[in-house]
Amino acid sequence: MAGYLSETDFVMVEEGFSTRDLLEELTLGASQATAGDVAAFFVADLGAVVRKHFCFLKCLPRVRPFYMVKCNSSPGVLKVLAELGLGFSCANKALSLLTITFGTPQAEMELVQRIGVPASKIVYANPCKQIAQIKYAAKHGVRLLSFDNEAELAKVVKSHPSAKMVLCIATDESHSLSPLSFKFGASLKSCRHLLENAKRSHVEVVGVSFHIGSGCPDLHAYTQSIADARLVFEMGAELGHGMHILDLGGGFPGLEGAKVRFEEIASVINSALDLYFPEGCGVDILARLGRYYVTSAFTLAVSIIAKKEVLLDQPGREEENGSTPKTIVYHLGEGVYGIFNSVLFDNMCPTPILQKKSSAEQPLYSSSLWGPVADGRDRVAEGLWLPQLHVGDWLVFENMGAYTVGMASPLGGTQTCRVTYAMSRVAWEALRGQLLPAEQEEDAEGMCKPLSCGWEITDTLCVGPVFTPASIITYQHSPPSITCSSVHHLSAPPECELGSRNFTFFTARSSLLRTKKRYVSENTWDILTEGRYLWRDDTEIQLY
Repeated sequence: MAGYLSETDFVMVEEGFSTRDLLEELTLGASQATAGDVAAFFVADLGAVVRKHFCFLKCLPRVRPFYMVKCNSSPGVLKVLAELGLGFSCANKALSLLTITFGTPQAEMELVQRIGVPASKIVYANPCKQIAQIKYAAKHGVRLLSFDNEAELAKVVKSHPSAKMVLCIATDESHSLSPLSFKFGASLKSCRHLLENAKRSHVEVVGVSFHIGSGCPDLHAYTQSIADARLVFEMGAELGHGMHILDLGGGFPGLEGAKVRFEEIASVINSALDLYFPEGCGVDILARLGRYYVTSAFTLAVSIIAKKEVLLDQPGREEENGSTPKTIVYHLGEGVYGIFNSVLFDNMCPTPILQKKSSAEQPLYSSSLWGPVADGRDRVAEGLWLPQLHVGDWLVFENMGAYTVGMASPLGGTQTCRVTYAMSRVAWEALRGQLLPAEQEEDAEGMCKPLSCGWEITDTLCVGPVFTPASIITYQHSPPSITCSSVHHLSAPPECELGSRNFTFFTARSSLLRTKKRYVSENTWDILTEGRYLWRDDTEIQLY
């Protein structure tokens, strides 16, 4: 072991002792010892993080995982992931909403380096950086940075000239729950210009990154993005950049019940990598994961701090006994301006679990859950049917590991929630020995269920290629009425006279050229339909 995590950092539990058991002990202790001072706390199963890592290695053996610190920067998570050998993707040096501890901003890069992670394992992956943060990265040896525009490149040239840059490209994320390309990512039409600018500025561009956004059910988006990255690799190589890093970004699901399972995504990615970046091509492939590792590992317990009954005084509505119907409003110690922020940003619908077991005979009442802030938008959940609950009772919420820790509600006067870390002995032994599933078959059942982590993938999914791996062909063009009839069997660039200007065109090596729908570099041609391209003056030509 590397020494990032020790047994004093977590509670060791034996097999059969669940997170729910630990929660019951902690809620009882919180109620008795603190007289209601504790409004919420987390229990984190670090063993679940270990299992997710082994699953990742099994499903994507060629991909090196980096953890997105902004997703959950709690010390136990960072330590266990560092112990597993992950790299870390940092969004900033300074203020992060997700790393606020009692109101004091903590730096993501500083936080990771504080536990002993070397700068060589840190990626500064925010394409929009403050100059002070770029200087911090330079001072502390963080050299791998991303960019997607000229202004960002100019800042890096001035403040961190020795940086190795990764060009972030835009993707088709029309189906994503949390799209990013409107804010981040260079279009393919601008990539060549940016690469040329970097070359003139003596900045080394070493790779390409993309991020299709969170919750994207469109598997084809992964294939398309990897194909786009291949085109940009070819552009960079032609200009003399040493392109050797492909960053697949994040957005991988952290729940088993996601619309698209992680195993399905991994299968599509593997197929695309085999086609566009085959093994042995010299490209280091990495991915930046957040939700995948931590979502299911964290369970939240939150107390009821106030309640009231509201009569639904509507004409024609009466209970069977003739009384006016009512709904019960429960105020929790946390709300949407804190831990439950995903209700606002991700349309999350949290479902509570009663910490106290109720009987089937207990009547159920129309109920809603609200946060502690005096704001009508601080609504956690509504339309619930719950038994009669009381102030001081606890509600439990599962799958609360992503974008929650550190997000206490300062408006409501609460502090950052305490996290109690736990790990089973089997997971601890696996972590200590870095046991891979294929090497430790006898431990497989104790570590993970087969279909929950990708040890068995019964259906190998494959999305058809966007185009075959490209070769670079240079054309010269003049009057835009000519057709190039020899494209299918090119061994050297054809002499197509279409004007006085030169441009570079990416073409497939076979008749798949006619179905390739990609941008032609230099802002010269736009593809209309199969094999048809549009010149800037709207003159259309046909490639046979």
